[in-house]
Amino acid sequence: MASFAFVRASKALLPASIAAGIAAGAGLYGASAFASEAPLPPHYHWSHKGYFSGYDTASLRRGFEVYRQVCSTCHSMQYKSYRQLVGVTHTEEQAKAIARSIEVTDGPNDAGEMYARPGKLFDRFPSPYPNEEYARFINNGAAPPDLTLIVLGRHHGEDYVFSLLNGYHDAPAGLALRDGLHYNVYFPGNAIGMAKPLADGIVEWEDDTPCTETQMAKDVSTFLTWCSMPEQDERKKSGVKLVIALTALAGLMGYHKRFVWSPIKSRKISYTRNV
Repeated sequence: MASFAFVRASKALLPASIAAGIAAGAGLYGASAFASEAPLPPHYHWSHKGYFSGYDTASLRRGFEVYRQVCSTCHSMQYKSYRQLVGVTHTEEQAKAIARSIEVTDGPNDAGEMYARPGKLFDRFPSPYPNEEYARFINNGAAPPDLTLIVLGRHHGEDYVFSLLNGYHDAPAGLALRDGLHYNVYFPGNAIGMAKPLADGIVEWEDDTPCTETQMAKDVSTFLTWCSMPEQDERKKSGVKLVIALTALAGLMGYHKRFVWSPIKSRKISYTRNV
């Protein structure tokens, strides 16, 4: 009888324990979800988003300078080379001059030794770190992501990049961040290892555009969008040409259909009785 009573008590306690476990799990999940929750970035009307609009060349040029003078100190862009700037942001001579400003390790030479040479158009943008392990070591275990395809690799694309660059604020009262972390409204978890990268007047531009924090964020977001989708302008041109060609073809096919079928549809059939 005692063992039977114990079994009944265990069965009675089992649903309660399951409910408590579910509640505890829900609480933990809810706390984790709350910690990683971030507001959606606002949608901005970018000039290159229209069906018949392309990239702003001046904005791309300024955005490249923001990347070269600010972002390249921590982030690589290993899938982009200087020759891809020709005809987009710079002339060929300007791109060659920019490439010559870096040193590239090449070789081996006839003596079997590696040597340093000025960069050329076919060289890719240099990485700030010799390898990924070193990048993790000096960045508290988190290697900065490569920026070549960052716009395609993030939800909301350039809206997210622009909002992230402008989302640095003081942490709310009662929220303590670990050393090396910074509060950002749009970063999941609101704690990001990258310090605020932009400030007014830190970049020198050739034109007279005011070098404000918002302007730099806009221009570098446009440049990173081009890096992720450099074929966008050509794709739009091809789409317009295709639509025009299909429209003309549809008109010709409609005329051909009417030409072929009009004798058949307009003919009159009469019947006579044979006597």
